[in-house]
Amino acid sequence: MSAAPAACDFGLIGLAVMGENLARNIESRGYSIAVNNRTTHVVDDFMKRFGEGHKFVGCHTLEDLVKAVAKPRKIMIMVKAGKPVDELIDHLLPLMEPGDVIIDGGNELYTNSIRRTKYVESKGLLFIATGVSGGEEGALKGPSMMPGGTPAAWPLVKPIFQAIAAKVGPNNDIPCCDWVGPDGAGQYVKMVHNGIEYGDMQMICEAYLLLKTTLGLTNAELYDVFSEWNMGELDSYLIEITRDIFSVKDPDTGKDMVDLIMDKAGAKGTGKWMSQLALDLGVPSTLVTEAVFARCLSALKDARVRASKVLTGPTEKYTGDKKNFIESVRQALYASKICSYAQGYVQLQAAAKENNWPLDFGGIALLWRGGCIIRARFLERIKEAFDADKNLENLLLAPYFQDAIKKSQPAWRHVIETAVKLGIPIPAFMNALAYYDGYRSERLPANLLQAQRDYFGAHTYERLDKPGTFHTEWIQLRKDPS
Repeated sequence: MSAAPAACDFGLIGLAVMGENLARNIESRGYSIAVNNRTTHVVDDFMKRFGEGHKFVGCHTLEDLVKAVAKPRKIMIMVKAGKPVDELIDHLLPLMEPGDVIIDGGNELYTNSIRRTKYVESKGLLFIATGVSGGEEGALKGPSMMPGGTPAAWPLVKPIFQAIAAKVGPNNDIPCCDWVGPDGAGQYVKMVHNGIEYGDMQMICEAYLLLKTTLGLTNAELYDVFSEWNMGELDSYLIEITRDIFSVKDPDTGKDMVDLIMDKAGAKGTGKWMSQLALDLGVPSTLVTEAVFARCLSALKDARVRASKVLTGPTEKYTGDKKNFIESVRQALYASKICSYAQGYVQLQAAAKENNWPLDFGGIALLWRGGCIIRARFLERIKEAFDADKNLENLLLAPYFQDAIKKSQPAWRHVIETAVKLGIPIPAFMNALAYYDGYRSERLPANLLQAQRDYFGAHTYERLDKPGTFHTEWIQLRKDPS
């Protein structure tokens, strides 16, 4: 074990992969850092691998960790979300002093972050709940970070957080980290980021299925298609890694790795959280919900195999132009992506209003330009849209996105029509178009729905021709055909 220096700049608890990589990232930026893990041999192993010649201090106890960090202390928790975080906070509070900062860096439900902010503040300390995106590589080399919590804590951690965050801009000097807002705002923004990520991944998979099923493209050809797409409007981390996936061979069999992977998708919960909270707010975040359900359907592998032997569908083949269809799928993917982000921002706006958070929507787009999973050129356009209109009601209404959708619509509709004719499931593409068509419709059939609700449950309705709330005695007024 290392002897503690006069005082470390930072403390970190939890040396699983994300915690380990964040600790190494912080130290690489010139900061000294004390580290701790519940299992002490993990601390010892970390120090053996990384301690020599570096400014790490290994601590076997929380007491040692707290003593090793300079005041006001800044101690970050990187453990499993939920109860373990609460228990760790309770252990830390008696050891720390007023003005110290406790930081939760895990994926957490935002209401827990609201509760913890109030609790920690009631003890005279400061609290930050920060979203950290970018996976293992991002944690080590530069993540996107979305901190929220006690505003007074931000100046204390800002230099460190912005030093370790991903950098973008012409001079690669703009950090993808800035203050998001009070209590649970940072975690809410991270949750929406993850929900958008669900949608992006599902739509990319649907584009892959379309190209593979309709045109029979090989993985080598798919590599070329995604390479080209990554040089245009769809330039993004997810398109880039999808391209790379098509080039990887299984070292044991020599076959394409992607073709050997079971088509059953897992999930960790943040997409589901976003869908559930969208329902609570009454906002139509339909794309992330569809993406979650697509994963659920994929998990029914055995049932799908059985069904495939008895259920029938179209048998015709695609006979159109190959190059034109590839371009149509690209445009459909871009249009659907616009709708997905539009929904995400509508939910953020509703959550900001509900929780009284002063969110900077254009600034949030900048946080996602580097380090995170949904980083993309596209995000610059979102920033521009909110710069032009801070009260923008929906991204679809911004001139750039209006024009992009207008140009993509024929191809978007053609792709969906083709998929329906050929029996290819593309629920996210279809959902995105249904959202767009619904949003642009001055009148929807909800008038009939309200009549039905009033008929069977006296739920009342509003009228177009006069103000107020109304109820009709439908049974008494109905006409008997006989």
